[in-house]
Amino acid sequence: MKPLFAHLLRPALAAALTFGCAAAAAFPDRPVRIIVPFAAGGATDVIARTVAQEMAAKLGQPVIVENRAGANGNIGASAAARADADGYTLLMATSSHAINATLYRDLDYSLTRDFVGLSNLASVPLLLVVNPQVPATTAQDMSAYLRKHGDRLAYASGGTGTAAHLAGAQFNALSQASATHVPYKGGALALNDLVGGQVQFMFANLPEVLAHVQAGRLKPVAVTGQQRHAALPDVPAFAETPFDKMTARSWFGLFVRAGTPQSAVERLSAAIVESVSAPAVQARLKGLGADPVGDGHAAFTPYVAQEVDRWRALVVASGASPN
Repeated sequence: MKPLFAHLLRPALAAALTFGCAAAAAFPDRPVRIIVPFAAGGATDVIARTVAQEMAAKLGQPVIVENRAGANGNIGASAAARADADGYTLLMATSSHAINATLYRDLDYSLTRDFVGLSNLASVPLLLVVNPQVPATTAQDMSAYLRKHGDRLAYASGGTGTAAHLAGAQFNALSQASATHVPYKGGALALNDLVGGQVQFMFANLPEVLAHVQAGRLKPVAVTGQQRHAALPDVPAFAETPFDKMTARSWFGLFVRAGTPQSAVERLSAAIVESVSAPAVQARLKGLGADPVGDGHAAFTPYVAQEVDRWRALVVASGASPN
């Protein structure tokens, strides 16, 4: 009887295993949503949409971008943290969220606890730019100018606690100067006043300021980090100056809820890495002045934790407050 039963059970067991494998391989079987917690048209939105289009082809499902702007990216991040942990809702977070982890004391989500990093999509250096009337062409010149005239000078940012603010505060401190921080409601407004001469300098994400530099409306001084940027090969990196601590970069990455099945995490991460590697995506990102990354979740998760720690030190040192 045992061999007979085994014979009868064998097809049923094979069918069950086949069905289980098919179910596991079926993710995703419906559209995937990316919450972009900033307004449409900005760098974060453009990068997300560029990668999402390629992801849709890799995943075989539509990838829909939904803008949920407000509170320096916290409204969209909070919504993503409340989504089901099934892999169908992703968060497009940036270095602003690593800053927010310290800047805001009452967040209802944690970037490192409530999310799993899928991949860094791209990163950009911050470019120190000055109004053309400022008589400084190097970081050393600018530092000396700040020490001499700091109490009469001002630096702009797109808001308190942004990367632009904290980088400006760091350079101010390294220069032992006292330039005034002037926060604006967005980087575009800050750049307008910098071009107009109402403020004298600013650290800006390179893609946001590249056109102004190329048109001669602003003068570039140095880019943060270890290397010069291909878009401005004649502009030195801060690593080439006495201010090599100026290493901050803005990054743009995709996250999913903690607790998402590992199979879905692996599938999404692989699709993102493949998408960022696609020639059309590489060209588009580089055209924006961004450096494509596509490192995958195994590398991105510890990187995010390090970023939260690094920005924490800068937030504390700056005394920044969201109010």
